[in-house]
Amino acid sequence: MRLIPLLLCCISAPVAAAGMAPLVVSPELVRGAGAKAAVKEAPAVAPKAPVVEAPADAREVRRVEAGTPAAPPGAALPASAPVQPPAAPVRPAAAAPLPASAAPAVASPTPVRPDATTQAPAATGTTEVSALRISGTRAVELVADGDAELQRGEMMLTADRLVYREPSDEALAEGNVRLRQGNDEISGPSASLVVGDRVGAFQSPRYSITRTREPLEEGDEPRQVTGGGQADVLYFEGENQYRAQNSTWSTCRVEDPDWYIKARELTLDYDREVGVAKGGTVVFMDVPLFWLPWAEFPLVGQRQSGLLPPTFGSSNKTGFDLTTPYYWNIAPNYDATLSPRWMSRRGLQLGGEFRYMGESYRGEVRGEYLARDNVSGEQRTLGSLQHQQWITPTLYGSLDLNAVSDDEYFEDMSSRVSVASKVNLLREGQLIYAGSPWWQASALVQSYQTLSPDPDNPVVTPYRRLPQLKLNASRPDLMGGAAFDLSSEYVRFEHPLDSRPDATRTTAYPQVSLPVQGAGYFVTPKLGLHHTRYDIDRDRQQTSPALRNSISRSVPIFSIDSGLIFEREASYFGRNFVQTLEPRLYYLNAAYRRQDDIPLFDTTRYDFGFAQLFAENLYTGGDRIADANQLTAAVTSRLIDPESGAERMRVLLGQRYYFEDQRVSLNYLDNNGNVVNVETPRTSRRADILAGVGARLSEDTSFESLWQYNPRDYWTERFNATFRYQPGFARALNLSYRYAKDILRDVDVSGQWPLGGGWYGVTRLTHSLKDKRLTEAIGGIEYDGGCWVVRVAMHRFATSADDVTKAFFVQLELNDLASIGSSPVSLIKRSVPGYGKINEPGSDRVFGLE
Repeated sequence: MRLIPLLLCCISAPVAAAGMAPLVVSPELVRGAGAKAAVKEAPAVAPKAPVVEAPADAREVRRVEAGTPAAPPGAALPASAPVQPPAAPVRPAAAAPLPASAAPAVASPTPVRPDATTQAPAATGTTEVSALRISGTRAVELVADGDAELQRGEMMLTADRLVYREPSDEALAEGNVRLRQGNDEISGPSASLVVGDRVGAFQSPRYSITRTREPLEEGDEPRQVTGGGQADVLYFEGENQYRAQNSTWSTCRVEDPDWYIKARELTLDYDREVGVAKGGTVVFMDVPLFWLPWAEFPLVGQRQSGLLPPTFGSSNKTGFDLTTPYYWNIAPNYDATLSPRWMSRRGLQLGGEFRYMGESYRGEVRGEYLARDNVSGEQRTLGSLQHQQWITPTLYGSLDLNAVSDDEYFEDMSSRVSVASKVNLLREGQLIYAGSPWWQASALVQSYQTLSPDPDNPVVTPYRRLPQLKLNASRPDLMGGAAFDLSSEYVRFEHPLDSRPDATRTTAYPQVSLPVQGAGYFVTPKLGLHHTRYDIDRDRQQTSPALRNSISRSVPIFSIDSGLIFEREASYFGRNFVQTLEPRLYYLNAAYRRQDDIPLFDTTRYDFGFAQLFAENLYTGGDRIADANQLTAAVTSRLIDPESGAERMRVLLGQRYYFEDQRVSLNYLDNNGNVVNVETPRTSRRADILAGVGARLSEDTSFESLWQYNPRDYWTERFNATFRYQPGFARALNLSYRYAKDILRDVDVSGQWPLGGGWYGVTRLTHSLKDKRLTEAIGGIEYDGGCWVVRVAMHRFATSADDVTKAFFVQLELNDLASIGSSPVSLIKRSVPGYGKINEPGSDRVFGLE
């Protein structure tokens, strides 16, 4: 009976469920079989003693002896005997290679003189034998004693005593035997090897084999992966093929590995980069973790089908959480992961993920199914599809479809705040046509599934776009230096609630600008006309007759953006800098048009910041075009390192001045014609003052701050400050304070720091001073064992005013083999700025769900 593998595969990537390796499309792999590449023999390394050459054959044997050329056969020479090279070298004569079957029979042994060279016809390449003493018979056998070496190409075999039999191309080595080729090394008391065929056996060896691992993620560098161990016997079964009895394998050091695979029989196939263990066990710190009746495992980190080690954790929503995924490497460009998951509070859930890739497309399908939730008594399901494809060289399409069975699905099933806080699940398909360098068209169909787990605070469902068509064009190279831009759109809005009207919106916004710039200045006047037409489907029986169904809105918009750039040499804190002074003025004029009877289909207000100071519109979307007659004044000063060009400090100050009161706002008329107040229109002549500071105080320390001050009411609207200290890898401390008037007041502390002895601590604490409670807490500890890492972390976060989610993570990562348990790495990376994974780049996110 053949048992399925319990531990295998090396998969890594930013793919959600299984941390799998990116798929690769190769024409050879897609076609199926591919011819094995020929290995070119490297030139022989120069011997350490003189060599007398004879006519070359398919395999040439060079005999090198640390003695005088005239010594009789078999005569022992002292190590201090002088080396006398021949008077003149003998050039090898050309000879046609002979097949192995053409080797001449040896009738009678012929003594071999020290200056003789024998020919062996089996394997291609020059064989060089050297030692303190050499004796033997021509074309039969060489016996090398004392620091014996046999070299062919990159392969070097050394021993105290070495016998080389030319007709069979066999080498017998005894005493301190060491076989090296490239970065590979095998050592032991004795060995026998057919050199050319790489067939033989090594007794009681220690072995270390290194291969290059190709990048698994874009931007990564190739790196060396070394695996090795010990065995009773190691059999050579051809190039890159090994079989070992009662052996071990690990990526730790061979002498005393912290973890290893121990097997009755171990096969190492470095052509396929796969190992097979029979009657094996995974041992960690002398404690058996898994029994492997039969298992395949990766040697260099490639994908391989089989059971993955389980992931496990705990949270107050799921209870004890155990997942035992099975990875199916269907093809080089197709794979799947099946993930049965048992939650002690909820029950058994079945999950799966399928990934695929072609020359012009790629995608991922994911699903989860829980027949009956033990807590709610309901069926719980999830489905997801993402697909991207180049239909033609100029036409791109994509699908992004997501759905869950109920509003509480993520809150109940996930222990991660980024997932548990999801409220709108996207469902969209789009086409993008880029047939010209100056224009682009797109089509979009979009809707959402809105999750509203708190009935007291319902979430409003966004409008659907069924469809949205866009045409955008840009020509920056018109006559006289002028530039032209066009933004146009047709969109149909529909809403699932009958109380909200549907509508069609058509927009065209052509603009013409004339940029003028020099070495220290720029001026850009721009003129545009924003035209919009609405056809709104209102129920006349339930709405006021004063509300318009057909609305046309044309808003002329004029702006002038200008600035100056001054530079000077300056010296601060004993260092030289280039200091800049960059004043900027931005004037904007947009005419007023009535818009309060236009519903808010996709529009809200931008957050106030430096980027918004120089924006044409206060609002996102197209349902509100703010009236404007205003001037923005800002100044920026920078300190720049003259040698590196790096910015060391930046100070910004800006304010907007209004010449008229605000008339357009987010306020709108309901069905009865009554005003629904969303915001209070501005009546002051001055906007809030914005000030910002960003400084690199040293190579390790930085500081950033933003201040928004209300000069009308003399109070601070918003203030953020962040201090970061990062003196090296896996050393980071962060302290931040966030304030928004009447909304939040938070203190956030996070960091990662070595504790000594390979231990590292990591934490994040977010405390709400306004609500007087801890809103999020992460505490963890990591240990780097060199070839393995263990992580333990706890996470607590508030999902609502009265509810929190608690999760516990434990992960054991065996470098380049497996990650066992539930990984907190992605959570910590997202939560702790400057966090460094302590075993990168020497590790791989292999097994487990990140």
